[in-house]
Amino acid sequence: MIAVALAVVGMVAGGASAVAAAPLPETAQATPYNFNGVVRDGQTPLEGVEITVSGNGVDETVASDADGRWLIGVVEPGTYTVSIDTSTLPDGVTLRDASFESREFEIGASSAVGVLFPFGPSTGGSPGTTPDPGASGAPTPGGEEVPGGTSDTGSRSNDFGSQLLSRIISGINFGLLLALGAIGITLIFGTTGVNNFAHGELLTFGGIVFYATTTLVEWPAWVAVIITLVASAAFGWFHDWAIFKPLRKRRVGLVQVLIVTIGLSIALRYFFQFLIGGGTEGLSIDRGAVVQVGPVLMTTSNVVSMLIAIVVLVGVGLFLTRTRIGKATRAVSDNAGLAAASGIDVDRVIRIVWVLAGLLTGGAGILYTYFIGGNIKWDVGFTVLLLLFAAVTLGGLGSAFGALVGALLIGLVTEISTLFIAPDLRYAVALLALILVLLFRPQGILGRKERIG
Repeated sequence: MIAVALAVVGMVAGGASAVAAAPLPETAQATPYNFNGVVRDGQTPLEGVEITVSGNGVDETVASDADGRWLIGVVEPGTYTVSIDTSTLPDGVTLRDASFESREFEIGASSAVGVLFPFGPSTGGSPGTTPDPGASGAPTPGGEEVPGGTSDTGSRSNDFGSQLLSRIISGINFGLLLALGAIGITLIFGTTGVNNFAHGELLTFGGIVFYATTTLVEWPAWVAVIITLVASAAFGWFHDWAIFKPLRKRRVGLVQVLIVTIGLSIALRYFFQFLIGGGTEGLSIDRGAVVQVGPVLMTTSNVVSMLIAIVVLVGVGLFLTRTRIGKATRAVSDNAGLAAASGIDVDRVIRIVWVLAGLLTGGAGILYTYFIGGNIKWDVGFTVLLLLFAAVTLGGLGSAFGALVGALLIGLVTEISTLFIAPDLRYAVALLALILVLLFRPQGILGRKERIG
């Protein structure tokens, strides 16, 4: 547990976006933000179409390459106007709606915003954008970035191998962050048999406390990290002390407890909305400069967040395998009755598990707010809750190491799938992979077979 705290305290900025390195427009090199897209008529890429980004001192024009791709980097967040020069379009190709010719987009909540220009017969429709399988960071109508677990970046190279490498690195980073939350879920399930559907709110809580301490109060990042971890651990302890321990003493059935966790999730979610509002709040923490790691461009925060997640997970593994309380936790998870008969204080172990789950998931909340672009939203934990449960189920219920393996697989599948399908569908692909694995191995990858009957 000490290793967890020390590792996360070392973070000065977090996040997770990997961008394949390749020859870039001069203004796009070493810039923390970019607008990008693919210009094509149906499945035919259009070369030489000029795109302009202007605003905040930027007035840059680039032409789409042979694959129809374009990218313009900007230095600071803000609102920019993205325009297409229709005179550079091939003969017979026109915008579906004239209002698509020039639109305003806000960047900052994400380090990359995809902008698409639909072509075809005029429909008279309202401005908007359509997600494209080939464009990362595809915005929703009006240009608002899709919230959730995307790495918020796309490949800056037209080479498929570079794009694949970028998605693999982003997938590993995303999977490591999911693992921090998923391990908390599986430890709670293993020791109590409870599937906590309010677990996502532990992640949101960590992000909100970090947002409040760094942005509203403006304390140093290292102070904010310590306060957030302490508050998250206390929040996990409070869950057990105020709700779940009384329910255990009254021998309330697991179905009723499950309903309690669902109600708690809803109550906490709307309490968070009351505290910070229904919008997306940005954190005033610098995500760091863009650095090149091998053939991949990453922000400093990307590297730091990945290293922190690895150190924390190694610390958790050592805690579970090398310490007395860790071994007691595994004993309670295997057989609580036998553990109690051997002299282990089961209630104390469960309380420690709740504290550890709060600490890990609150730390994940710190990192995850950077993973989606340095911002926090009232329901951010709920958006990834299904992925957390998918990771736990895929790895094997009750297995902490299985949760790690499952989270990494979920992270890789969600990120790599964006090379072939619309980003909005990435979670569906991850859950489809979960179904396929469970059809052949119902107990999960590292789970144990259970005898029925």
